Amino acid sequence: MNIEDMLISLLENNLAWLLLALLVVILILKSVKIVPQSEQHVIERFGRLRAVLGPGINMIVPFIDHVAHKISILERQLPTASQDAITRDNVLVQVDTSVFYRITEPEKTVYRIRNVDSAISTTVAGIVRAEIGKMDLDEVQANRSQLITTIKASVEDAVDSWGIEVTRAEILDVNLDAATRAAMMQQLNAERARRAQVTEAEGSKRAVELAAEAELYASEQTAKARRILADAEAYATQVVATAINENGLEAAQYQIALKQVDALNAMGKGSGTQTIVVPAQALEAFGDAFKLLKGKG
Repeated sequence: MNIEDMLISLLENNLAWLLLALLVVILILKSVKIVPQSEQHVIERFGRLRAVLGPGINMIVPFIDHVAHKISILERQLPTASQDAITRDNVLVQVDTSVFYRITEPEKTVYRIRNVDSAISTTVAGIVRAEIGKMDLDEVQANRSQLITTIKASVEDAVDSWGIEVTRAEILDVNLDAATRAAMMQQLNAERARRAQVTEAEGSKRAVELAAEAELYASEQTAKARRILADAEAYATQVVATAINENGLEAAQYQIALKQVDALNAMGKGSGTQTIVVPAQALEAFGDAFKLLKGKG
């Protein structure tokens, strides 16, 4: 018996076992499902949701259970969308938005909504129009971060039943038409002119205040100088009064005589030829002064 006959005989005798082994291998391959880390698989049994398989090795019932949907759980970004909106002060603006989301419950996403991206885009457009309609144009420009937070919270509430988590919502730009832009430029120029006038007026006011303060300071310093001179004169008067009180009338006559002699010396030093007529009482006073000076000496 040759080798071929032996193989044919062996196969005929063990055909059942070979078919059984092949069936076991197929069953194993069909029952084992390896899910990637970035995906989740939705399993159906006879058209009905059976389970959601997470990343790793999973077991299912072969030929009964099958993978109906392979859902990526990676974060996704919707294409940038532009929608028109009217503010509370009747200004037409065009808002560019972008939304990031990821699927957290695939069973809800698969069986409750058909086109996720389109549904989220429509929801975002409606919420943006509603929120901007509650605000003036200046508020939209100034409170963009607050507007983004409000839009994100509203979108999250709207898509919660779809098993979706909105991770981020962004307002990329707020565009105005040409007429509104020109009006805003005129308003901006007018505001700049007003600020310049206010600044100039404040500068003039400050200059007047500084001049008044300088004048007040000069007056205070003059008054202070006069007060010092008055104090000095009062002190000198007090000293003279003390001397008169201690030395009697002679001290006073002595001071007067010194003043008269100084006055005559000043008159004698004047330019030109001068004739001085001295009264007799003055001569007597000079005589008394000389006596006093002599006595002092």
